[in-house]
Amino acid sequence: MAGTVARKAIEHLKSKEFRDYLTSTHFWGPIANWGLPVAAITDMKKSPEIISGRMTFALTCYSLLFMRFAYKVQPRNWLLFACHMTNEGAQLIQGSRLIKYK
Repeated sequence: MAGTVARKAIEHLKSKEFRDYLTSTHFWGPIANWGLPVAAITDMKKSPEIISGRMTFALTCYSLLFMRFAYKVQPRNWLLFACHMTNEGAQLIQGSRLIKYK
């Protein structure tokens, strides 16, 4: 059974559909966007005095809007959705850190 699953996974990785996905904006757009939540998560270790309230608010709104876009676009872009959901959570945490600090 495990051999069958592994074989199917390898066949999928070799398929034209998967290669087309790797060369599409549905893949590279979200990969480029992952820099935003990664930066927000690493900033959580830093002092809250460096947090910009306006930028945090803007990124919260941006990720909320693009989560909706990633869900509505056909075919659905789950990688982009996950990226913006992660960023939304990270920005909300940063915003709460800023509120506690001030």
